[in-house]
Amino acid sequence: MTTYDLIAVGRACIDLNAVEYNRPMEETETFSKYVGGSPANIAIGASKLGLSCGFIGKIPDDQHGRFISNYMSEVGIDTSNLVVDTEGHKAGLAFTEILSPSECSILMYRDDVADLYLEPNEVSEGYIKQAKMLVVSGTGLAQSPSREAVLKSVALARKNNVKVVFELDYRPYTWKNAEEVSVYYSIVAEQSDVVIGTRDEFNMLENVVEGNNDKTVAYLFQHEPELIVIKHGVEGSYAYTKEGDTFRGKAYKSNVLKTFGAGDSYAAAFLYALTKGKTIQEALQYGSASAAIVVSKHSSSEAMPTVEQIEALMEEQSN
Repeated sequence: MTTYDLIAVGRACIDLNAVEYNRPMEETETFSKYVGGSPANIAIGASKLGLSCGFIGKIPDDQHGRFISNYMSEVGIDTSNLVVDTEGHKAGLAFTEILSPSECSILMYRDDVADLYLEPNEVSEGYIKQAKMLVVSGTGLAQSPSREAVLKSVALARKNNVKVVFELDYRPYTWKNAEEVSVYYSIVAEQSDVVIGTRDEFNMLENVVEGNNDKTVAYLFQHEPELIVIKHGVEGSYAYTKEGDTFRGKAYKSNVLKTFGAGDSYAAAFLYALTKGKTIQEALQYGSASAAIVVSKHSSSEAMPTVEQIEALMEEQSN
């Protein structure tokens, strides 16, 4: 019995985005608070598009944890498997600096954060088997016990014929070295049905300085993946199927305010489109249009667009 179109597992934290644009963080005095974290953002984006979504993760037993839980509930996400930490771990904090549309940086506080303390025994097979797809992100693999919890969730999804989507979501600050990233990314990518990431993130997966798409897909198609999406920023994105088809999605023009949030909004809309029976080509365009909308807005989670907004942009720039 499938209850959920999508269940995401992993990081849910706090984004504190600079209210003052075009100035360094040293001079920024005010920040706006949003829910952040790649898997949380993907679930939020997908829920706002009308998919039925659940979430597996760990939040602190404090005001930030309640803010995360309350917001996710408000946008329609099932939070019954959002575990409250009892050991005093805190929410991850991401302070963002918006110097210019092309110069954005994130100052992360990720030491001892609650989401990396999700235990394998807190991942429920009964919950995962209710989903059509499980979305996992790379950050959850950075440390134990979250690492084992993610690996368990992937194994349970495979056992119960739930599609596994791996959003590479590489964030350097929680990893020890590139070798470690490549080891755990490879383990999960090889067991996933769909793998989504930027070209740079696939380089981390393969532990190469400058990889190329042909080699990437040749390697991954020896394993479980059926669909691989490689994003190249303003050049657009490419999707490759195991049957040998290649699709290219164009990037949409946007009045860019900041660069972060694009990947999560892309994944949410891409997966929404596939769930609704759109073609892979159409799904690429939905993803690109959604990303273009979010980079023009101040937040990531709060800015996740509606289907109408995405389709309006696609129509507007269809010529």
